[in-house]
Amino acid sequence: MRIGLVLGAGGVVGASWLIGSLAGLEEATGWSATDAEYVVGTSAGSVVGTLAAAGLAPAAMADYATDRPVEELQDAEAAGERETGDAYRLQRALPPIGPGSWRLALRTLRDPFGHAPATVALGWLPRGVVSTAPIGRIVDRFVDEPWPDHPHLWVVACDYDSGARVPFGREGAPEADIRDAVAASCAIPSFYHPVRVAGRRYVDGGVCSLSNADLLAGRDLDLVVCLNPTSSLARMPGRGPGDRLAQTMRDRSGRRLGHELAKLRAQGTRTLVLQPTADDLALMGTNLMARDRRVRVVDHARRSAARIAAASPLAEALATA
Repeated sequence: MRIGLVLGAGGVVGASWLIGSLAGLEEATGWSATDAEYVVGTSAGSVVGTLAAAGLAPAAMADYATDRPVEELQDAEAAGERETGDAYRLQRALPPIGPGSWRLALRTLRDPFGHAPATVALGWLPRGVVSTAPIGRIVDRFVDEPWPDHPHLWVVACDYDSGARVPFGREGAPEADIRDAVAASCAIPSFYHPVRVAGRRYVDGGVCSLSNADLLAGRDLDLVVCLNPTSSLARMPGRGPGDRLAQTMRDRSGRRLGHELAKLRAQGTRTLVLQPTADDLALMGTNLMARDRRVRVVDHARRSAARIAAASPLAEALATA
């Protein structure tokens, strides 16, 4: 079978959910993310997807994310070194003044109805000030070459001047080292400092889509496995502003994902979709950049994903892939 893997955005908490879910998926079906022919990663999904493309098994990712020993890192562990990407440090740069991207702000001002609302907001939001260096160091820890030796690893970012979606690694995209591509894909607007690649600035690919599953349309795949931390079939109770905002984001993410998957299914591609359950959401909370939820989210997602995957009609297909 020709299988594609889509890993969506979701911050530090979303990355933990992705890692746990991939480990649970492998335990239930025997299929590993390292075997995917195509890998599309956005923001948090770009980090996890890069590690999978580099050959790191989901179980090893789970051990790393939960501070357990990882055989591949014995020397580093002995030295007490571990980078999790949740250390926030200021980027050395001039203070942000005015819109983060004057070019994009003026472009959308000339044609506000010709751009998505997220793109319009992106140009006018202030530039982020937090360094993406810790994210780059995670990639450096596991990938010792400019790009993983994988046939189709696509890391999705957004051009900060045009608002265009850019899948680094795909034919026709600008050349980039994997550490820079992943850092760019994770550069949340107004939080992380933009990342410069080939003379242009890039920010989080989640601005364009939190999933980007439609990038696999037309690739003649038999099955696409999609894990999306920011959507859910469950609705969490809550009346606070944060709860309502989180639910709105999940609704929009789910609608966008539905449209993208419809394109794949129209071409005869089967899809296996994993999204957080109600119990997952309760552990994840509304702050996807929270630094103290990694272990609980990974362990719970591992169990819930294994249960859901085992019950899927596609479990047998994955087991024989």
